[in-house]
Amino acid sequence: MKSKTLNIYDKNGVKYIAFPKLEKCGAVRHLFSTRIGGVSEGQYSSMNLSLTGGDDRESVLENYKRLCGCVGIDINRLVLSRQTHTNNVKEVTEKDCGTGIFKESFNDVDGLITDCSGVALVTQYADCTPLLFCDPVKKVIATSHAGWRGTVKEIGKVTVQKMVYEYGCNRGDIIAAIGPAIGVCCYEVDDPVIDEFKKIPYLNLSNIVFPKQNGKYMLDLKEANRQILVNAGISPDNIDVADLCTCCNSKELHSHRATGGKRGNLAAIIELI
Repeated sequence: MKSKTLNIYDKNGVKYIAFPKLEKCGAVRHLFSTRIGGVSEGQYSSMNLSLTGGDDRESVLENYKRLCGCVGIDINRLVLSRQTHTNNVKEVTEKDCGTGIFKESFNDVDGLITDCSGVALVTQYADCTPLLFCDPVKKVIATSHAGWRGTVKEIGKVTVQKMVYEYGCNRGDIIAAIGPAIGVCCYEVDDPVIDEFKKIPYLNLSNIVFPKQNGKYMLDLKEANRQILVNAGISPDNIDVADLCTCCNSKELHSHRATGGKRGNLAAIIELI
């Protein structure tokens, strides 16, 4: 697994990914996990971050400890939600630390946002598109989970709007990262999915949707989300876009499609310093 747009690290046997623009801004601790370096077994092997997928709870907690230890995040400060492909973005504070890992999770929440330092936001993936955000001026961070349903609901734009209207962020200051997801190389869909993308008038579908001869289409979720973020006012120069496909790299990244659903979860984690 090699990347030209991401930084891939190995610390104490744990392999994880970081985004150059978020690293450079100096305002956050963050990472995106791989499958490498955990203790889970079987289909969850080995770095699984899902507490609801049937894996042993103690194994998942140990995975979080190992992963978070790579960048100095305290797992007691994590905030997780139960993702259901909505565009609901929830504001969280210090009182929410431990939610979804040591106390009851938020339901039907696919995005998290905070202006509190030391609150680590977590979203989970196994082909869907990870979105991370940081305004280093106003000190606001967010992360959102964008499968195709969340993408057509423009969760990326919703997240940016919340940063602007609820926290006073300037769109020009926001740095964004689009993480590893299933690529246009592997993501075949049909007309009902494409019809939803056609409802977003500003998308340049010629760069997102590629028809096949069998009546199916190849879909580029990362490019769709990049266009949505640019339309939301984020400078293209402030966006990192991952060049890794989870399906192509399913030995190192959990992929729902590659495994027929027999898999664990990856996680994006971001925390204000």
